[in-house]
Amino acid sequence: MGINNSGELLKELKAHPESFYIVHYSCQSLYDDNEALSPRITSIAIAHFSTEQTVSFSTHSTAEELHINREAVREQFDEVERQLLRGFYSFVRDRRDKYWIHWNMRNLTYGFEHLEHRFRVLGGQDAPVIPVERRLNLNDLLADRYGGDYAKHPKLRSLMEMNGGVHRHVLSGEEEVSAFKNNEFIRMHNSTLSKVGFLHSVVRKMISGKLRTASRGFGIALDRIFESRWAKTVGLLATVIGFGT
Repeated sequence: MGINNSGELLKELKAHPESFYIVHYSCQSLYDDNEALSPRITSIAIAHFSTEQTVSFSTHSTAEELHINREAVREQFDEVERQLLRGFYSFVRDRRDKYWIHWNMRNLTYGFEHLEHRFRVLGGQDAPVIPVERRLNLNDLLADRYGGDYAKHPKLRSLMEMNGGVHRHVLSGEEEVSAFKNNEFIRMHNSTLSKVGFLHSVVRKMISGKLRTASRGFGIALDRIFESRWAKTVGLLATVIGFGT
């Protein structure tokens, strides 16, 4: 069974929070200035929604496990990236039936297909593919709930600014490209972790009705009211009174 709108998402999150993972990744430039035809994967982070535990796969930690020093990483990047993706798909293999919340990971340029493609290019076989109906684009679900104007472009960064500010570890796309060129792989990994942490908080705030957006409208205001603690308290009292009559 798939989730088709934000209402279904919130209902399922409340009923089965253990069934959701949040995923994000960083990579080389998304344009044509890479040595390969497709951007290399540099880090992947996954947060389990209910436990808030995070699992990650990064260039620097993978290289260290392979006993490759910093200066040799670029020369042996195929081996490092292959091992990084093996770790990711080993984690995914037994969790393909879960829901995977992501941010615009929708195609071969940037998305699940990009990860699968890089794995095949590097000699990987039989990547455990996450079914399309199990992939939930948070950007689309936010637009469904709050309207397409819920944040100005770039939406992820704007949403951060409205909800506590941009974390100091978060890099823009241009900054990630620069970090890759400078072999700053820990910096890229920290950015990926920060973004996953933020996406986790966005989902939490959607459930509680506390997410700040740029949207306006009576329907949206009602949604926030009925998701609030006050509304839940009133509902509980009404239920108690109903039992007593």
